Amino acid sequence: MPSAYLIADADITDPEQYAEYRKLSTAAMQAHQAEVCVRGEEIEVLEGDWNPRRVVILKFPSMDAARAFWNSPEYALARQAREGAAHMRIVLAKGT
Repeated sequence: MPSAYLIADADITDPEQYAEYRKLSTAAMQAHQAEVCVRGEEIEVLEGDWNPRRVVILKFPSMDAARAFWNSPEYALARQAREGAAHMRIVLAKGT
């Protein structure tokens, strides 16, 4: 079964509040077998006009596992804590 990748582009507007989101989202990731591949701000644009400030890439065992994480009560709590603390762009991609 192919892996799945959740890819997030985050523009953090309230670092203090985002710290609470990070704590809660980490607990949700652990509960749903997410492997953190990238979680950082050191980004180099090689081509195009995409200029993210912070990128997070999570690997899940499957698309279903990634969706279960996204729809979980644990991650819903994290998303609620993040409201107003960051502008997010998030996609889910099926791996090979």
